[in-house]
Amino acid sequence: MSNNLIGLDIGGTKCAVTYGVNTGADIMIRDKIRFITTNVEETLHNILNAIDAIVDRNKLQPGLNGTDGRNIAIGISCGGPLDSEAGIVLSPPNLPGWDRIKIVEMIEERFQIKTAIHNDANASALAEWKFGAGIGCKNMAYLTCSTGLGSGLILNGQLYTGTNDNAGELGHIRLSQFGPVGYGKIGSFEGFASGGGIAQLARDFLKEKFQMGEKISWCTPEQLGELTAHNVAIAAAKKDPIALGIYKIVSQYLGRGLAMVIDLLNPELIVIGGIYTRNQALMEPIVMEEIQKEALGPARVVCKIQPSALGEEIGDYASLSVALNAISDVSANLQLKR
Repeated sequence: MSNNLIGLDIGGTKCAVTYGVNTGADIMIRDKIRFITTNVEETLHNILNAIDAIVDRNKLQPGLNGTDGRNIAIGISCGGPLDSEAGIVLSPPNLPGWDRIKIVEMIEERFQIKTAIHNDANASALAEWKFGAGIGCKNMAYLTCSTGLGSGLILNGQLYTGTNDNAGELGHIRLSQFGPVGYGKIGSFEGFASGGGIAQLARDFLKEKFQMGEKISWCTPEQLGELTAHNVAIAAAKKDPIALGIYKIVSQYLGRGLAMVIDLLNPELIVIGGIYTRNQALMEPIVMEEIQKEALGPARVVCKIQPSALGEEIGDYASLSVALNAISDVSANLQLKR
């Protein structure tokens, strides 16, 4: 049976409501509404209106068996912290004012459609598992190395969220007593393997060069405060030795962090998105060398490291995958009751 899926992607700067039809191996995206994230009240109002519009113009029906014979559910992907079981958003740092917002209850009461929520990293892990690089996997870890470092876990064929939605917070692991700050911790996994961390490393390296009177072709002292990971990547692609040195450090620590994941979880696959996907040729040899040195042999040889297959579309697939997962959970519960 095919499924009608509505996905809600809530971000710090923008939101999107997407309608897709799942027919087994893929999702066909049929409709989408985007809007800017503003204050809580206005954004919630816009969310409900957008879902209303999607439901109305696509003639969707509530319930687990709509009039067109398809299951239907709404999935929400949102930055944490949140309580996925209770359906409550708990003051995410990128969503000021979203304090204990009972968004699942709000949407279910309005539309009478099964609704579920997961943090964006867990939602993305579901998406890569169902429709991306992780299809067919039983044990998979997903990491996105972007502004920060987010991660989600698929263990024994299901999403693992932990006791209170804090499983898989790999970015908080400390890899060194020194280094860039990420996730509120010096030398953390996020500090070394995120866009913010790369920018910090670059500023420290270049500041030292400037103090020694050296000139850098791709950055001036006046531009140092605005330096980004993207600037470093462009310079590295042009074989600049300083930029290459920064990416070597980042890749080494990424490899060491992944070796810890391999030793702890024994996954068959680790999927990495964001910076790694865009700079795979530069980073992969160094990452794999560190894994070879650090990870336990029997666990290492059964684990593949692959870039994200969904790329820039992962946001849409993430929220729709949460909806599909909700349908699967309901169907499983119905089977147990029979």
